[in-house]
Amino acid sequence: MKKLFPLTALLFLFACNDSPEKEPEVPVNPESGMQAALQFIRAALDGDYTKAKTLLISDSTNKQTIDRYENYYVNSRTPEQKKAFKTASIRFLKDTHQVSDSVTIVHYSNSYSNTPDSLKVVRINGQWFIDLNFIFQPKDSIPK
Repeated sequence: MKKLFPLTALLFLFACNDSPEKEPEVPVNPESGMQAALQFIRAALDGDYTKAKTLLISDSTNKQTIDRYENYYVNSRTPEQKKAFKTASIRFLKDTHQVSDSVTIVHYSNSYSNTPDSLKVVRINGQWFIDLNFIFQPKDSIPK
């Protein structure tokens, strides 16, 4: 009985802790080009550029491009727009296609802006990454 009381007290203290530590979100390695595109687009719509950057090919052009998008999202989008993007659904368009076993071109839009856009997704050493060096859109539509 004496041993039961400290154990019960300890369990009670853990149960009363109203600010439990959250486990860090572990990035999921996409198993296909479509999964990588979905994760990247969702992260960008949610404004989670930290996650979006983990899905990019690591080069200076991709870094500069994603930094411009992030800056535009943070500084130019209204709170209402950010909320609308977070709740938007992703629509993959019919002309999405797999170019080879390691390259997929994804055409998509979202239910908020409904503007067609494209991504190139490539597999490098068995992992899928987004390549923003390849964008099927007018250059004037990229935030500066």
